[in-house]
Amino acid sequence: MASETEVDGFAPLRIARVVRETADAVSLVLDVPEHCARRFRYQAGQFLTLRVTVGGRDLRRCYSMSSAPVEDELRITVKRDPGGVVSNWINDTVVEGDEVHVGPPEGRFVLRGDLSGATEVVAFAGGSGITPIMSLARAAVDDPDRRVRVFYANRSRESVIFARPLDRLVAEHGERVLVHKHFDEDDGVVTPAAIEAFIEPAGDAHYYVCGPGPFMEAVEESLLAAGVKESRLHLERFTVAVPEPNAMDESSVTEDVVIELDRKKVVASYRRGDTLLQTARSAGLRAPASCETGSCGTCMARIVEGSARMLNNDALDDDEVDEGWVLTCQSLPTSRRVRMTYE
Repeated sequence: MASETEVDGFAPLRIARVVRETADAVSLVLDVPEHCARRFRYQAGQFLTLRVTVGGRDLRRCYSMSSAPVEDELRITVKRDPGGVVSNWINDTVVEGDEVHVGPPEGRFVLRGDLSGATEVVAFAGGSGITPIMSLARAAVDDPDRRVRVFYANRSRESVIFARPLDRLVAEHGERVLVHKHFDEDDGVVTPAAIEAFIEPAGDAHYYVCGPGPFMEAVEESLLAAGVKESRLHLERFTVAVPEPNAMDESSVTEDVVIELDRKKVVASYRRGDTLLQTARSAGLRAPASCETGSCGTCMARIVEGSARMLNNDALDDDEVDEGWVLTCQSLPTSRRVRMTYE
């Protein structure tokens, strides 16, 4: 049963502990009350959506869990980002006892069910991309037959998040855990040769990648070139896609959007450059949404007439896209009329 104080699916959670990880990264341990325990069960690698008010603005941001279910704790880690309104606000002002509004765990960057026996988890993290990787590693080592290998790239030693927890994982699990720390200040940016050398001993593994865009692209290209199957390559992107000029031009042909939600049909005039989610909100509809980065799938709807283009999609699989499903928070209409339905 949902808490009476929940609003739009966001529950008020108290911050039980604040942990300063580095000069520009902080972890928040969240106190989940008993009546919310079921809703906040999570898988390693998933994220939470926080809804906060900063400077009078209602903002939503997604942050990956750095804890794992085996730890019986719910913890997120937030790194300061130049120009990042919410991340900087969290690092500068949040203290133990504060309350934040949090959506339930979401995301598909999780351990795959076919991992068993000697199968390895091989992970590549860049900077704050270590957050979900740390969660995955902590969960993976709970299986005594599983090996975990982590390639962690940072600009300098001072920017390493979870330095001690990573060292503890190695100390506690011996040969089952390998952590390689790469520092740009010593060896330059990560090269394909360094990536290939790290994966060479790996056996029948699944590969997980999270970090800055250029880092992720380099790792993805190197893994595919080395013969890693796409089905065993899992990516988690933190960046939000923005409309390209040509995408804006495509959307300019749209005149209206027909939206079917909760047994209501609304015809909304289209404003150039808006996503389908923004169009629904402008029409006064309480359209479902959570992360608004194309990662969770909460806002998905099906296009039954016309067409739309997704700027980012980390939630829907190819079959769902073929059936007409889109993430409305990331979709720009590309036809004169679009009709979509929430089912």
